[in-house]
Amino acid sequence: MEEDMDEGQTQKGCLECCIKCLGGIPYPSLIATILLYAGVALFCGCGHEALSGTVTILQNYFEVVRSPVDALDVFTMIDIIKYVIYGIASAFFVYGILLMVEGFFTSGAIKDLYGDFKITTCGRCVSAWFIMLTYIFMLAWLGVTAFTSLPVFIYFNIWNICQNATVLEGAELCLDPRQYGIVPIAEAKKVCAGSEKFYKMCESTELDMTFHLFICALAGAGAAVIAMIHYLMVLSANWAYVKDACRMQKYEDIKSKEEQELHDIHSTRSKERLNAYT
Repeated sequence: MEEDMDEGQTQKGCLECCIKCLGGIPYPSLIATILLYAGVALFCGCGHEALSGTVTILQNYFEVVRSPVDALDVFTMIDIIKYVIYGIASAFFVYGILLMVEGFFTSGAIKDLYGDFKITTCGRCVSAWFIMLTYIFMLAWLGVTAFTSLPVFIYFNIWNICQNATVLEGAELCLDPRQYGIVPIAEAKKVCAGSEKFYKMCESTELDMTFHLFICALAGAGAAVIAMIHYLMVLSANWAYVKDACRMQKYEDIKSKEEQELHDIHSTRSKERLNAYT
């Protein structure tokens, strides 16, 4: 009987501990972190593969070759963008962890307001710094989203030309990468309807896959923007709560000090009256 009671108390203690742990999780920050990781992973993974598909299309169908010298051609720019993608993936993985940790500490500061924990000026400065940094990153992701929409627009035009070439027989439709600044003006790399390369490219899986990968990368960049906005709302709310908590702390300290002074005055007067009576 005693063992059953001890086991029930142990289960109750574990349940209370689990509820307390779950109650300490900053769920808004957790949701924003999951959304940020999903968006960054989608953008980096799909963007990297879409760039590799672009290289394949340029080499196989437009016969664009890599420059033998160290010149800034389209292939060098694609390699640079790939390295930027690697940096974005690493940087925002760390930044998501930092924001999650900041959410835990801020939630703990608010919940332990009347305990031994005291909100420091350094904590408030860190929260303000994260708000400013997240706002800058939100603007950066807006720029990345706008930049990612360019290849989506280019591939949509190519896909549209392929569709029109199959519907309109005899139409003179051409794809010229010089229109998009991919190759120099002096190099003629046109692929026109009626040629074998044109139909092979339109029927290839590389074109369709690359187009959809760029769309997924655009969706990932948009998800990262939404995550940054979510983080801004969470950080701003936490900043307001922390600021109000600091004022409440000052009020409680002043109130406690005044009560102590009143108690001391009352004790002193009581002693004086007792001495006068005796």
